Amino acid sequence: MNQLIHGDNLDILKGIGAESVDLIYLDPPFFSNRQYEVIWGDRGEVRSFEDRWSGGVDHYIGWLYERVEAMYRVLKPTGSFFLHCDWHADADIRVDILNKLFGRNNFRNAISWCYTGPSNTHRYFPRKHDIILYYVKDKNLPYTFNESEILVDYDDATLHRRKYAETKKKGIPFKGKPQEEYAKGRMPFDWWCDIYTGGQISAKERIGYPTQKPEALMERIIKCASSEGDLVLDPFMGGGTTIAVADKLNRRWIGIDQSAVAVRVSQMRLQRHQWVTSAPYSVELQKYDYDTLRNQDAFEFESFIINKFGGVPHGKKGGDLGIDGIHADGAPIQVKRSENIVRDVIDKFKSAIERSHKALFDKHAAAKQPVGYIIAFSFGKGIAQEAARLKNKHGIIIRLVRVDEIIPIAPKPMARLDFNEISIDKLGSRTIELSAAGQSECGVSTYIWDMDYNADKGFNGAGTIDREGRQVVKFSAGVFHIAVKAIDNEGQESIVDKTLVVNGGVKWM
Repeated sequence: MNQLIHGDNLDILKGIGAESVDLIYLDPPFFSNRQYEVIWGDRGEVRSFEDRWSGGVDHYIGWLYERVEAMYRVLKPTGSFFLHCDWHADADIRVDILNKLFGRNNFRNAISWCYTGPSNTHRYFPRKHDIILYYVKDKNLPYTFNESEILVDYDDATLHRRKYAETKKKGIPFKGKPQEEYAKGRMPFDWWCDIYTGGQISAKERIGYPTQKPEALMERIIKCASSEGDLVLDPFMGGGTTIAVADKLNRRWIGIDQSAVAVRVSQMRLQRHQWVTSAPYSVELQKYDYDTLRNQDAFEFESFIINKFGGVPHGKKGGDLGIDGIHADGAPIQVKRSENIVRDVIDKFKSAIERSHKALFDKHAAAKQPVGYIIAFSFGKGIAQEAARLKNKHGIIIRLVRVDEIIPIAPKPMARLDFNEISIDKLGSRTIELSAAGQSECGVSTYIWDMDYNADKGFNGAGTIDREGRQVVKFSAGVFHIAVKAIDNEGQESIVDKTLVVNGGVKWM
């Protein structure tokens, strides 16, 4: 299953199988020592920023080296690797990390991604390109390079020369490629000036942070270096461009980020497009939302929590005698997606496992080991007393396990939405300040706005992302459905929505 994972990629990569990934693209924080790199502002991102800046460039290279080394382990022998950086440390990264890990002979390209924009420099040429360092794990193996998938049109001047040559003026026959070959297009060179960035990214694609990469950039890389069904890894996921494009192109994917907010924003992008071909995916946060877990499909919750407990779910609905999975020690597991489980549950579970797992039941009972496990959000007094009685009187251990003993659970943040009318123009349009305020024990760091909210379709995040919870919008007369999502430092989120009526005045409906 595709995965969005919150955590330090150095730790997460240890749990990914060796030589299992076909393509790795990473856009790690640049060695620029500028606070603007802190985009989301949650604790994980700030901590990562501080970690890599506790020493100079040598520390930065050491910080990145151990992560790339872990990525090298999971990359297939036929896999490809693209590292996105800028002028601050591109030479250090290439010499001190990539040549050492991949070998200089497996270097393929230093791609210059060129762009334009204002510059205040008067003492050197404006620096208007990033570097994408392209390596393969072993150039002698058949690594993927789909030339036909990334062809671009010839420029007008070349096509004009081709047309002129066909006239065979002065009796000189044309010796170039046939016309149909020109129509197919050509390979991109190692300098890309045809992919826009910044404010030139389409409004439909923009999600509101300054270092967002365009989907066209990732399309070229993913189409070139992978095929449908291949596994793509982005260990510095950011706003989720890589995984959104990989999903659209029918690749499997894993996205990792230190920022819990980045994981939530990436999830929003996936929810926004929901391609027909999209495969299921999981979201793994370091803390889980209670309400989401309680309202999750019962069968999905069973599989999820049993896996987290170290067991194996049965993977079927019904006909299981109340046994939903098997623990690593062989004992049956039952899952209840509810609170205050009553005594009757343990009585029925004990009878079921005695009938269906008699030999194992007797073996575990004799060894004073659990004969079974019941997982729930909480247990009533009666079932706790019965579990104690079975253990003390009969030596039968049925362990009662709360969900929060398996995974950490956090409450949703509280959120509020208000407005303040600023001005009205001659045509009656009103400029209104929308303000959101969130409360959470760990702090709210990001707000996502939806100015055309549809409760039936849910929050699609088609609006703006900001850290202040403030939007100034001009409204003409009408009825507007507005929603804002508050995301706290642990990735927990809540939505507040209201209907704003603008008609001779402004009010909430």
